[in-house]
Amino acid sequence: MRLAETGLTAQDIKNKVSTYMIETYERFDFLAESAKDQYIYNENGVPYLDFYAGIAVNSAGNCNERVVEAVVEQARTLMQTFNYPYTIPQALLAEKVCQTIGMDKIFYQNSGAEANEAMIKMARKYGIETYGPNRYHIVTAKMGFHGRTFGAMSATGQPGNGCQVGYGPMTYGFSYAPYNDLQAFKDACTENTIAIMVEPVQGEGGIHPATQEFMGGLREFCDQNEMLLLIDEVQTGWCRTGKVMSYMHYGIKPDIVSMAKALGGGMPIGAICATSEVATAFSAGSHGSTFGGHPVSCAAALAQVDELLSHDLAGNARRVGSYLMKRLAMLPHVREVRGQGLMIGIEFDDAIDAVELKHECVRRHLLLTAIGNDVIRLVPPLIVTTDDCDVACGILRASIEALAG
Repeated sequence: MRLAETGLTAQDIKNKVSTYMIETYERFDFLAESAKDQYIYNENGVPYLDFYAGIAVNSAGNCNERVVEAVVEQARTLMQTFNYPYTIPQALLAEKVCQTIGMDKIFYQNSGAEANEAMIKMARKYGIETYGPNRYHIVTAKMGFHGRTFGAMSATGQPGNGCQVGYGPMTYGFSYAPYNDLQAFKDACTENTIAIMVEPVQGEGGIHPATQEFMGGLREFCDQNEMLLLIDEVQTGWCRTGKVMSYMHYGIKPDIVSMAKALGGGMPIGAICATSEVATAFSAGSHGSTFGGHPVSCAAALAQVDELLSHDLAGNARRVGSYLMKRLAMLPHVREVRGQGLMIGIEFDDAIDAVELKHECVRRHLLLTAIGNDVIRLVPPLIVTTDDCDVACGILRASIEALAG
């Protein structure tokens, strides 16, 4: 929908949002009217270089043509049906995903938080049915992030701050250990632990990649103790980090992996993939979703995955990500640059407030986001070039200098 078609102004739209919407988001002060590839355009057609990508969603580019065509065609043919009849997009996507990442079974959800809820439920049900009523305990990482629904929020290792504040008691059965500390994770496990659940790169925790020792050690420890390894790839999955899935960097395979964001190319979809053995925990009626596996979302996801793989966007993420990290390290007031592929965090010294820097960059037509007050997160579309990175670094430098004086 174009603003000119409504007879309204951009300020009218902002006023309606303020009047009628429950606001929990810190808004950028511009109206996003359209988007294409690595740009988002305001109502006047002014381009903003998008290094946000809907928070690691639009990995094949904003409004990717193949994804858009798949959405339009599927919406004309079959828009929605419940999950009793078979549908073509569900079946084709299931085969594509499982064969691409080497997993056995898939279950569709609507979002990353829902996918993590399903992963937690499957692990607990498997543990209780296989080992007895007390095998439900799960260890997760401090400063991790798994979503805002109650189970996923409880798994998020940020007690007393962040998304847990003000909601009362969390769901019972989780413990937290420091990220990248293998011994601490081992110590946090008890005879009732059924699973360890981690992100291969902590996203909301500040862009911290896991070490090889940590991920390999978790896999070995879980195997030795009849425990499951659950990998949250909601933000890292589908070529973002330079591999199709981030766990592939470590030469391991999870028992269950969650995904969302980039999978749908802009349409809402989430999923978990599991081994055949663990997947048996879900039987008829044990879990479900009205819109999970929505035909339009599955058609979009199938086109998105084809685009990511056929254009080797994982390879582009590795190459361009390496270039970008080197350029970012040369900026003033940078304490550290870290990341994997095109999932990058820039930590600044005390002279720079990341939230202020974010808004200064938006004013200069670069879209990015902050984590806390000291880290800027960059998760651009995976089609970005080194020239795009040069432009982004130029805007970042000008914005830093403006703020630091």
